[in-house]
Amino acid sequence: MVAPPGKPPIPLYIALLSVHGLFRGDNPELGRDADTGGQIKYVLELARTLGEHPQVERVDLLTRRVLDAKVDPLYGEPRESIAPRVNIVRINCGPRRYLRKEVLWPHLDSFIDNALRYFRQLGRTPDIIHAHYADAGYIGARLTQLLGVPLVFTGHSLGRVKRQRLLAQGVKPASIEKHYNINQRIEAEEISLGNASAVIASTRQEVQEQYAQYENYHPRRMTVLPPGIALDRFHPPADKEATTAIERDIALFLKAPNKPMILALSRPDARKNIAALLKAFGEHPQLRQLANLVIIAGNRDDIRDMEKGPQEVLQEMLLLIDRYDLYGSVAYPKHHLPEEVPALFRLAARRHGVFINPALTEPFGLTLIEAAASGLPIVATHDGGPNDIVNHCRNGLLIDPLDTTAIGDALWRVLNDKRQWRQYARNGISGVRKYYFWPGHVEHYVSLINGLRRQRRSSDHTFGAKSRLPAIDRLMVCDIDNTLIGDPQATNDLVQRMRASALNIGFAVATGRRLQSALKVIRDHHLPMPDVLITSVGTEIHYGHHLVPDQGFERHINHRWDPAALRKALADMPGLKLQNKEQQGPYKVSYFVDPRKMAKIAEIKRHLRRLDLHCKIIYSHQAYIDLVPERASKGMAIRYLALRWGIEPERILVAGDSGSDEEMLGGNTLAVVVGNHSPELDRLQGKPHVYFADGHCARGVIEGIDHYNFLGQIHIPEEQLHPFDTAVSI
Repeated sequence: MVAPPGKPPIPLYIALLSVHGLFRGDNPELGRDADTGGQIKYVLELARTLGEHPQVERVDLLTRRVLDAKVDPLYGEPRESIAPRVNIVRINCGPRRYLRKEVLWPHLDSFIDNALRYFRQLGRTPDIIHAHYADAGYIGARLTQLLGVPLVFTGHSLGRVKRQRLLAQGVKPASIEKHYNINQRIEAEEISLGNASAVIASTRQEVQEQYAQYENYHPRRMTVLPPGIALDRFHPPADKEATTAIERDIALFLKAPNKPMILALSRPDARKNIAALLKAFGEHPQLRQLANLVIIAGNRDDIRDMEKGPQEVLQEMLLLIDRYDLYGSVAYPKHHLPEEVPALFRLAARRHGVFINPALTEPFGLTLIEAAASGLPIVATHDGGPNDIVNHCRNGLLIDPLDTTAIGDALWRVLNDKRQWRQYARNGISGVRKYYFWPGHVEHYVSLINGLRRQRRSSDHTFGAKSRLPAIDRLMVCDIDNTLIGDPQATNDLVQRMRASALNIGFAVATGRRLQSALKVIRDHHLPMPDVLITSVGTEIHYGHHLVPDQGFERHINHRWDPAALRKALADMPGLKLQNKEQQGPYKVSYFVDPRKMAKIAEIKRHLRRLDLHCKIIYSHQAYIDLVPERASKGMAIRYLALRWGIEPERILVAGDSGSDEEMLGGNTLAVVVGNHSPELDRLQGKPHVYFADGHCARGVIEGIDHYNFLGQIHIPEEQLHPFDTAVSI
C-alpha cells in the first residue's frame, strides 16, 4: 500500500510467535522430531524475508528457551541474531528441558508473563503479533489483549481436523485426548480465531474445509497467502555439479544408482504415509525395473532410542523393504544436513526422477514447491496444498494416498513419458516464480499488516518507570468474599502481619463486586484502603483513596464489546436470568444460573462465537455467570498493572477462591488457592506457582504468604510436575 504524499511509512516492529520445536538460525534440525518440521522452516524464512523489507525495522521471533544436555547449547541462548534486524528471542517457559508440544500447555501463561517482561525491557511494543500454531495462538491472544495490538494467526495444522482423522483411523477418543491434549488445543484455536484480526492460510481448502469447522470461523478475516521459497537455494541443476556427500551415501544402497530417482522427504511420522509408498513401489514390477526409491526420513542414530511414533514408522519401513526384497532398489540414509536438501532435489532432477509426497493430509507441502523450483515433477496427495500447487504450476499428478495401486501408476506415468516429464519440469520452474516467491509473499503480508495497523486502537500502555505506585516493593492481591473476609480473626491477623512488615507492600483487592459495594465491605470490615481496586470482575481499575479511574484500561477493554447484542443473544437461553440492574456494569453482563437447566458453558460459547460476539464467560460458585470483554478479567487487570507500572509478576501474590479468580492464578504470579475454594479451581492442582492452602479464607492467605516467604526474601518453589509434563527423548 502506498503511503500518503509526504508521510513515509512508519517502520514496523513485528513479533512472530512459534513456541514448540527447536529454532536456530543456521542448519535448523528439520525432521529431528515431530515438532521440528516444516513450520520451523516456514517461520524462519518468513522472519528473514520480512527483515529485508524496507518498511520493516525489526523482527523478533519469540520461541521457547531450552536448556537441555540432549540438545545444542544454542537453544539455551536468550537471543540469536539470524539476519540484519532479525532475532530469535528465547523465552523461559516451564522446565528447562525440551518438551513436546502436547505437554507445554500448563506452562504457556509463564511464557506470556516473560514475553511481557521482554517487551518492557526492550522499551517497545510490537506493531503486530503473528502467532503460529495453537499454543502460540493462545499466547498471542493474551498478549494482544494486554498490549492492544492486532493478532495475526496461522494454524499450520488444526486440532479439529486432526481429531477427525485419528477417529477415522480407529483411534479411541480417550487415547487421542491422553496423547494430544486435543480439547485444550481446539479451545486454544477457538480463542486464537476469536481474537485474530486476520488469519493467514496457505490454501483455499484450509479456509473452506478446515477453518470452517470452528465456531469462530469468520471468512472476512481469512487471507490465503501461500508461503514462499528462496530461489537462490532451490533452482534447476547446472550442467555440471560436484558430487555431494549425500549423493555418495545414497549410491551405497543402490545396484544401479543412475536410474531415475523417486525421492520422498519427510519426518518419520505415520501421517507422512511412507508405508503406502513402499507398498506401491514394491507391488509395481515395471516401476521397480525403471527407477530407484530414495527415502529421506529425518535423522537417526539408533532407531531403538527414538520416540515410539518415529520408531514404529521406521521399523515398518525396514520390514516392508524386506518383505518386497527391495535391497539394491531403495536407499534410506540415516543422516542428512539441511543444506543438502537443495542438492537432493537437483540430484533427482538430473536423474529425470520425481518427487512424491504421499502424506495422508497436507495443509500445504513446502517440499513440493522446493521440488518444483528445482525442475523436479511431483506426485502428491489430493489435498489442500498439493491441489493449489498443481493447479498453479501444472507440474505433476495428484493421488489418493490410501490407494497404493494409484500411487504406483502415477509415478510410472510421470517417469515413463519423457516428453511430459520435461513439460512438468518447465511448468514447475515458471509456476513457482509466479506464485511462490518470498518477496511477493512479504509484499502482500506488509500490506495486510498496514491495513490492520490503521485499525489499531490506542491501548495507552506506558513502558516507562514505576511512577504512580512509588516505592512499592511487591504487591498482594486478594479476592474479597471468602478470601479476604469470612473469618474475622484471620482477616485481622493478616492485616496486622502486613502492617508489621518493614517492607513497602502494595495492597490490592480484585473482586466481582462493583466499586461501591467493594468500598462498603472494606469500611464494614475495617480493612485498610487498597492501593488498587480491581472491581466488577476485572473490568474496572481505581487507584488509592481518591479512587482515580484508569481510563486507559477502560479504553483498552472496550475492544469488540457489545453488551446489548450479548443480552439479546442470551435472552432465550434456558437456565440464565439477568441479575438486577445494580449488579450490571458498563463492561459486565451478569446472570444468575440454574445449573440443572442451563446449557453447558461450551454450548454458550459456541452460540456466541457463531454470532461473531466476543466476550469472556466467567462461571463461579456454580451460581453466577459474568460476561466481560475479551481483554478484561481479574487476571488481565493484574497483568495490565504489572506491565504498566513495572511490577514483576514474581513479586505479586494473588489469592482467590472461585472460578472468577482462575485467570489471575496462572502464569508467573505467586498464586494461593484458599482451603474453602470452589470446585472449579480443582483443575489448577499441580500447576506451576499455584499453592493450595489448607486454611480457609484469610488463614489460607497467611499460609500462602509463609509458603512463598512473601514478607521476606521471596522463595519460588521449583516447578511442580503436571501429569502431562514428561521429558522427551529426541
